[in-house]
Amino acid sequence: MEVQDGELLPFNFSIENGIEGYSMEIYNADEVLSIDEIIINNDSLIIKMPVFEGYIAGRFTNKSIEGSFIKESLDRAVPFTANFNDSTRFVPSKTPTINVSGNWEAVFSKGTEDAYVAKGIFKQDGKKVTGTIRTTTGDYRYLEGLVDGDSLKLSTFDGAHVFLFLARINNGIMKGTFYSGNHYQETFEAIPNESYELPDANTLTYLNEGYDRVNFSFPDVNGDLISLDDPQFQDKVVIIQIMGTWCPNCLDESKFLVEYLKENSQNDLEVIALAFEYARTEEAAIKGITRLKDRLGISYPILLAQYGSSDKKTANEKLPMLNHILSYPTTIFIDKTGQVRRIHTGFNGPATGEKYIEFKQDFKDFVNTLLAE
Repeated sequence: MEVQDGELLPFNFSIENGIEGYSMEIYNADEVLSIDEIIINNDSLIIKMPVFEGYIAGRFTNKSIEGSFIKESLDRAVPFTANFNDSTRFVPSKTPTINVSGNWEAVFSKGTEDAYVAKGIFKQDGKKVTGTIRTTTGDYRYLEGLVDGDSLKLSTFDGAHVFLFLARINNGIMKGTFYSGNHYQETFEAIPNESYELPDANTLTYLNEGYDRVNFSFPDVNGDLISLDDPQFQDKVVIIQIMGTWCPNCLDESKFLVEYLKENSQNDLEVIALAFEYARTEEAAIKGITRLKDRLGISYPILLAQYGSSDKKTANEKLPMLNHILSYPTTIFIDKTGQVRRIHTGFNGPATGEKYIEFKQDFKDFVNTLLAE
């Protein structure tokens, strides 16, 4: 995919024609994204991403595909080209002169009002590099690439995000550029720091002074208004998931919640999601929510809190009791008396490895504590 500054974001995929039609797999390090919605008409094809709104539209020959990755609601199109029988992600030209394995303390947009901290977690095997970058709002997915001389090149395409990281390491300092599709870019710097850790995700979002509870009333996919005052939530532990169907970190958390509820069936536990959608119409937003529920087998209600924008400041107006909505997802834990006991900002997904394992155990322990009260 063509991002900015003439740079290309590579990723690998395969397409097969089986008994039930065409299927596709996208590969990013240990992640395999399966796609089964492929429409072919003569030499044209449309590849619909699972869950997410985006799709690839193009024309093909027996050797190539050319087209664009399109998100209609955001008016975005990223040029796309694929070459048959080419599994090379990045083409190396030099022998590695550095090893980036380990933890990196990073700052994005350094020196600006938009600056934020991050943590790089990389593993290098020869030229090949895998890992992710964590921020206070979530991780940058499964990254894969290589070291080429003193340069680091990483990419991912997860069906929603088009992420490319290019950097050089000189005297132990990594400096580079992060590209998100062809609409955004920013600089970043990082230094090795094995002991570095991000701020505690349970301290970043909290209730404003004067509030002791979370209150809302939003419609579900059937148009029925649902609030925490409804009988089904009384005297129960309630987990509120602030999310969007367009958000890969939210998808990871939703998968986790579905798995958790299957393995830990509790009559005293309820989950409810609040969707903030950038789909332009209510109909399109509800369609996206329904698709997510069907694809993941989500049994808990997902309410439409907002459509036409996923802007966090606008979203915060819908939930004024919170100091801010810093991240999608944000998870609120409410005890049986209706008191907010914890607000967790962001989500450490499977790409974060040990952090994901730690999160799952901490989640289970904390929910069990609330249930036992």
